Amino acid sequence: MNFASAGFCSAIGTAARLVAGLVVLKLVAWLAGPAGVTRLGQFLSLMSLLAVLAGGGISAGIVKYVAEYRNDPLRLPRLLSAALFYALCASVVTGCVVLIFSRQLSVWLLGDIRYESLIRLLAVAQIGIALVNYILAVINGFMDVRRLAVIQVLGSVLCMALVVALSRWLHLFGALLALVTGQLLWLAVGLPALRRSPYFRRGMFRVRFDREMTLRLAMFSTMTLTSALLGPLVNIAVRDHLALRFGWEQAGNWQAVSKVSDAYLLFLTTAINIYYLPKLASIHERGELVNELRKAYRHLMPVAIAAAGMIYLLRGWVTQLLFSADFTSAAALYGPQLLGDVVKIASFLLAYLMLAKAMTRLFVVSEFVFAASYLALVFVFTAQFGLIGAMYAFVLNYILYLAFNVLVARRYLAER
Repeated sequence: MNFASAGFCSAIGTAARLVAGLVVLKLVAWLAGPAGVTRLGQFLSLMSLLAVLAGGGISAGIVKYVAEYRNDPLRLPRLLSAALFYALCASVVTGCVVLIFSRQLSVWLLGDIRYESLIRLLAVAQIGIALVNYILAVINGFMDVRRLAVIQVLGSVLCMALVVALSRWLHLFGALLALVTGQLLWLAVGLPALRRSPYFRRGMFRVRFDREMTLRLAMFSTMTLTSALLGPLVNIAVRDHLALRFGWEQAGNWQAVSKVSDAYLLFLTTAINIYYLPKLASIHERGELVNELRKAYRHLMPVAIAAAGMIYLLRGWVTQLLFSADFTSAAALYGPQLLGDVVKIASFLLAYLMLAKAMTRLFVVSEFVFAASYLALVFVFTAQFGLIGAMYAFVLNYILYLAFNVLVARRYLAER
């Protein structure tokens, strides 16, 4: 399957996830206003963080090594058995830690102890979420984009229906509850889909420790966990800073614009994850690698620029459609945010080279450095420019990150 076909199939699945996410966003904005959207952002950050921790952060590793070993009848079963063992152990540990600190997390993230039961439920659900991550990563590694899209569509539809039903009954609490239980509905869809695939083997669900494969996966776990931990934690810190400095209402405007960016960029980042990562992992010749990088820029950058331009032109209508009249002041934040989005995609295309080629130390160091620089820039720029300074910090940080990735890519390709 080529990039265009993979992009089309991934776009269908992404559209389903996007619609489901926008339904949640609209319901929360309608039910709870900007403060509710801020709480939704905090809860989604926690869910994103735990979803990675629950699987041990090895999804990218599973994708890479399944793409490499799919024709190797000896290594593939060893890899998958070790991956499942790793993921289940990580999910149990993660769930126990969240259960112990559920009260503190409820107060810290959501500002209300009444959400403690919700966080406890999220802790228990970690094993199911780990299995979902494992199934999706295996299918992705085999580059079965059509099957992956079917799972995404069906899972998103079921989750969206649950959100609508529970939010009508329990309002904001119901919407957040549906987000947790909806993750388990994906398991009900993904497991039968994998079992019906032509590459399914019963050994895919055999749990076994394998030292060699575990060490290989641990390298990706280090990279993925670093990225997954730092991203939500930095966003939580930024959100707390903005709420403290400008109030929860203004922080909700920042959150709203950020969620719009996340929504439309989901199409591009999903295509990169589904096609680009396993493709780069399977390429070993310099010339072919350079051609793949050029092809990715040729296909994705015009789309990123066009999408950002369209969102900017329609920013007033988009804000009104997705949120409510309470968010009208968010329109002023779109310009720098969308510019940063374009630079972000340009940098991601090169950053995935570090993932695909397992440049563990360099990747981890860069994640820490640029997470710290973003947070520092937010503090400096918001003090100087107000709320929009957070967007200026976003743009500048990704410009620096792009420059760094250009240097890394040139060095790697020069050594091939």
